[in-house]
Amino acid sequence: MFDMFNASAATFPGWLAAHAEQAQPADNAPREHDEDADLMMAVAKGDESALAQLIRKWQGPLINFFYRSLGSVEQAEDLTQLVFVRVYRAAANYQPVARFSTYLFHIARRLLINEFRRRQRKPLEMMDPSELRAVDTSSGRDQQRMYELEEAFQQALVKLTEDQRTAIILLKQQELSYEEIAEIMNQSVAAVKTHIFRGRQKLKEVLRKIM
Repeated sequence: MFDMFNASAATFPGWLAAHAEQAQPADNAPREHDEDADLMMAVAKGDESALAQLIRKWQGPLINFFYRSLGSVEQAEDLTQLVFVRVYRAAANYQPVARFSTYLFHIARRLLINEFRRRQRKPLEMMDPSELRAVDTSSGRDQQRMYELEEAFQQALVKLTEDQRTAIILLKQQELSYEEIAEIMNQSVAAVKTHIFRGRQKLKEVLRKIM
């Protein structure tokens, strides 16, 4: 079923210097039709091709989500596959009461928290920057600089609390709204905004010290 699951983490964009907030839709704006929810309903009826489409679309975002918190591509891939296993097993009871992305990352965050508990707060092992997917650059010097920036950012990111890191990743990497992030984290929108603000401040503070 999961033979198509084979991906590596892409590098995370350098967004910290750009402080523009994600635009939020008006409260009265009509909700866009969720094609992923339709696919999930098809999975519930036994359509494995629908599951394959969901895997192809979401495996990359999920790997990046886990990698940014764990610092390991291998563990990120393992947890991503586990997310899809849980999605498949829960398909029969799925109800599209929220966007599929919210449902998916709610599962992902629960698995991430379980992984943190399993580690019992042991220090995270940093990934060798050479394992990252190469960036198309004009020279080896540019590529090396990208590796250095990536490693520095990863070292800074793991200094955040889980709430701060998850909120920032979901906002900037997955481009979810504050309301969707609040649903995933089971917290208020105000709390999510606080996590993001404090996380950004912490990132800038840590990056100044290590760069």
